[in-house]
Amino acid sequence: MKVKVLCRNPDYYLRETKRDIYKVPRNYEPSLHPFEGLREYTRALNAVKLERVFAKPFVGNLDGHQDGVSCFGKHPQRLSLLVSGSYDGEVRLWDLPQQKCVRNFRAHDGFVRGIAFLPDGQQFVTVGDDKTIKMWKTDLPDWGEEEEPTNTYISKSVIMGVSHHQKEPMFATCGELCQVWEEDRNEPIRTFQWGVDSLHDVSFNPIETNLLAACASDRSIILYDTRDIGPIRKVIMTLRSNRLCWNPMEAFIFTCANEDYNLYTFDTRKLKQPLQVHMDHVSAVTAIDYAPTGKEFVSGGYDKSLRIFEHGKSHSRDIYHTKRMQRLTCVLWSMDNKYILCGSDEMNIRMWKARSAEKLGVLRPREKTALNYSEALKRKFGSHPQISRIARHRQVPKHVYHAQKELRTIKLKQKRKEANRRAHSKPGTVPFLSEKKKHIVEEQE
Repeated sequence: MKVKVLCRNPDYYLRETKRDIYKVPRNYEPSLHPFEGLREYTRALNAVKLERVFAKPFVGNLDGHQDGVSCFGKHPQRLSLLVSGSYDGEVRLWDLPQQKCVRNFRAHDGFVRGIAFLPDGQQFVTVGDDKTIKMWKTDLPDWGEEEEPTNTYISKSVIMGVSHHQKEPMFATCGELCQVWEEDRNEPIRTFQWGVDSLHDVSFNPIETNLLAACASDRSIILYDTRDIGPIRKVIMTLRSNRLCWNPMEAFIFTCANEDYNLYTFDTRKLKQPLQVHMDHVSAVTAIDYAPTGKEFVSGGYDKSLRIFEHGKSHSRDIYHTKRMQRLTCVLWSMDNKYILCGSDEMNIRMWKARSAEKLGVLRPREKTALNYSEALKRKFGSHPQISRIARHRQVPKHVYHAQKELRTIKLKQKRKEANRRAHSKPGTVPFLSEKKKHIVEEQE
């Protein structure tokens, strides 16, 4: 004998707590809700307006350096620790939740050019203008002990940057040459050179750990393999690249910050043209760092502003700026994907939220549900003109606004001149070049 029983889930009609409001059953039949689309559009409009109202990205300021901040070091395991170096040779360790300096010491004579942590996070490497490479313990020295490096390496030339291997006890430095060092040897185990005056940035690939890239003073980006004898490939651009960063999720992708106000995302398998040109800065771009998800990156430069880009889009999704912030020298995206730090030459380190309107702290279940619902509505109605206009609007500093107008005028003039040359020339003599191909001079192997 079959018995049919009517049952329903208690979650649909019982309250979670006694203080919660009563749950009312609802019929989701579309024919019973003819004005649902209009109501959802109004809610999406209110949600995007509230996002702009609550967009307050600035979190805090770390002050204490006596000279401009030159570089950052990101701890591979501890989110609360930051190491920064300055122009006067001082290194400071910061407790980010407390926003205070826990340790500082004089590491080098002159600029601190680079800081890199070992994979275990127990030590970090610093390089400076005094031609020395020093290794320091991350933990505070014992009572009565002085601040002394655990190891010191002497270089024959000035060193401009350092990057540590992700797995092996090995690090690379750049200067007049690209050199690979082992931690237990005082001489470089490998030296790479490809006819350039100097290299000013070097970076190990976090996935293909034997791959290495460097930015050179002859406007080129050079790829090395630590298992090979010499360099692998080189791409020469119209202007110099200042900084380079690998995508932590895609082994072949890297992005470089250039002097021509743009950033370029390349695929190492095809260097003839970049995958994407990121255009919004109005001055030279000097710093870049990827988010741990690999979907976004942050950049800073001489236009005194931070910009956040999605890796596949040409224009930034957000811009951060303050009145007192000057030229940016280094940026960093935290490993929990929630915060961005920037250092500038007016001696301050600033902390920002990666998503400007995000609420910090613990969220209740109903808050999470409401936020998820608002995000879904913004995605659903994101292409509507009024909603997209509000979501896209950003307040920019006056000097950036006027520089953008001037750059727009220059680009239109160049475009018009090229069109006139093409119209009054023999067909095929003035080729059409896309924005991606304009800035590449040559690729060499």
